Amino acid sequence: MTNLGKNFEPLLTREAPKTVDRMGLFWLLAAAIATIVLWQVPGGNYILYPFTILATWFHEMGHGLMALLLGGQFQQLEIFSNGSGVAFHSLPLYLGPIGRALVAAAGPMGPPIAGAGLILASRSFRAAHLSLTILGGFLLISTLIWVRSLFGIVAIPLLGLIILGVALKAPRWMQGFGIQFLGVQACVSTYHQVDYLFSASAGPGLLSDTAQMQQQLLLPYWFWGGLMAIASLVILVQSLRIAYRSK
Repeated sequence: MTNLGKNFEPLLTREAPKTVDRMGLFWLLAAAIATIVLWQVPGGNYILYPFTILATWFHEMGHGLMALLLGGQFQQLEIFSNGSGVAFHSLPLYLGPIGRALVAAAGPMGPPIAGAGLILASRSFRAAHLSLTILGGFLLISTLIWVRSLFGIVAIPLLGLIILGVALKAPRWMQGFGIQFLGVQACVSTYHQVDYLFSASAGPGLLSDTAQMQQQLLLPYWFWGGLMAIASLVILVQSLRIAYRSK
């Protein structure tokens, strides 16, 4: 193991030195802020391209899986090279208007919830290793079951194989930091298109997720956009706080 690996190894031990903890937390927060900023500037999507595609996958899988949980069918998922995507699901859903609103909210909010789980998994090497393996495997499985766009059929399995490679071959410190980094990326993916949260339109003739929530729950789309933006930040901060507090 390299000296760098030895320095990070304590992150996954029972009593990690506080200096190393603070250093790891600093870099994670810096990465979160840099990611949010880069996503908002021209060319930022290209710098963060793999994470842009992963963020889209998290978002669309949130829609599809919530539809499944509420009695609908998750029919297919399409992801495109420009970073956009769409999940197709069928009606009816349990809970009526509330169910439809939950499916709309699951796109922006599914990733932060999943990201929090990944961050919390870093408290144990076994959990971190298992979570990386599950995430990589689920990327592959989702391609077989739901992904139907040509770009998605190539890109999503590639991401899955890379994550599985980290789970199977990387040293412990890299797995621990890697699962946290992916968790942070999932949490901040809500801000990938922050203007989308505060928009009524997703394109010609299409309602945004927040506009669909307005349609079902009456309160204005900008209220739901603001609520989800705040909730995503709270979820990220709280999950990091728990992950780095003394064990």
